[in-house]
Amino acid sequence: MTNSLPHDRSRGSGRRRTLAACAVAAFCTLTAALPAGAATSAARTGSPPSSARPLSLPAPTGQYQVGEVELHLVDHSRPDPWHPAQDRRELMVSVYYPATHTAGRPAAPYMLPAAAGHFDKVTANDYLSLHVPAGRADWARTTTHVAQSAPVAVGRGGRLPVALYSPGLGEPRTWGTAAAADLASRGYVVVAIDHTYESPEVQFPNGSLATVSLPSDDGNAFIRKALAVRVTDTSFVLDQLQVLNSGRNPDADGQPLPAGLTGALDLAEVGMFGHSTGGTAAALAMDADHRITAGIDIDGNLAYTDGSLMPVAQHGLDRPFLLMGKDGKTDTGPGWQAFRTHTPGWTRQLTLLGSEHASFTDAEALVPQLRLRPSDQIDDIGTIDPATAIRTNEAYVSAYFDHWLRGRSGRLLEGPSPKYPDMVFVK
Repeated sequence: MTNSLPHDRSRGSGRRRTLAACAVAAFCTLTAALPAGAATSAARTGSPPSSARPLSLPAPTGQYQVGEVELHLVDHSRPDPWHPAQDRRELMVSVYYPATHTAGRPAAPYMLPAAAGHFDKVTANDYLSLHVPAGRADWARTTTHVAQSAPVAVGRGGRLPVALYSPGLGEPRTWGTAAAADLASRGYVVVAIDHTYESPEVQFPNGSLATVSLPSDDGNAFIRKALAVRVTDTSFVLDQLQVLNSGRNPDADGQPLPAGLTGALDLAEVGMFGHSTGGTAAALAMDADHRITAGIDIDGNLAYTDGSLMPVAQHGLDRPFLLMGKDGKTDTGPGWQAFRTHTPGWTRQLTLLGSEHASFTDAEALVPQLRLRPSDQIDDIGTIDPATAIRTNEAYVSAYFDHWLRGRSGRLLEGPSPKYPDMVFVK
């Protein structure tokens, strides 16, 4: 979801702002938030109907197979900012990494059952406006091409660079699985973060489900708080990755870690990327935490909903930062222009022709499998060929991090490429 207010109510652009509009006008009903630490049978939504179709994400394109482990992280130093009566902040993250010996291991689920049920009934349409009838897709059984807890393949280089992923407002962390898995297949550890009570649904190991909580009708205040919480969450996750690298297990439930993961992270080479509000969070987190050395904002605003520029847009960043945006009219303009003007470090702005806001998420791969009306599919993911969009996005994200975290060639980032004609450089 974009973090801006709707300037018009036209089909598509207005719908994709549903969650932000709810914060302002409070005209839709939200599910009640369940405490993260309390197991409840209400969180279990049951099996999808037999007519629901399992979908499939594209296979990662790098040289490595991919493994994944979920970690339950608990910050005992602060109460939950959305529910202060809870004396600790609990997060779920997915860690994707290059893996070996994946044969025979269970596939990592795309979504856990309770989260998948909430996504199907609420998130897919109320927040993401995907035009998908409830019960059509079996989100829990979507094929990920990722193995659960397979051993880590470190390779010749020893430690692996790290990329943090932050999803958009109204998106679960799993909505960026294809991008995370592809980057992991190229030799990265990718950590996708769910921001509890702002994420639409977060299922914890005990089966409890925490759903989105909008505390007021002040949309601008909500966005400011959400971004501030994301920045603090991100720094906490980095702290926990240092704990993991030191040989201790940061998982609150003591879940065994994949063989080889401890000590495998190169925390001197950390990047961050995110979609929509997640891209905004990447810029703000870089501004606040210098452990993040390179970042990508994918179609996320750098101005608040009242039109005022965020601090990072007013003074820029002294480290490399890439802006990737959708085609056509966009509300990222003022914030991005200010950021580029004020940034003393390296920056570029790219536009993916024929794309829509969701073209940078798993929607690009999954929506074409849902047999929607052509007009609805275009509203969701634009007119660009889905395979082309996925291939182009993956090429630029990996080229960017390869250059700034590994010191490899940055030629693809310097100007238009005949290999990827749908990616345009904005001057």
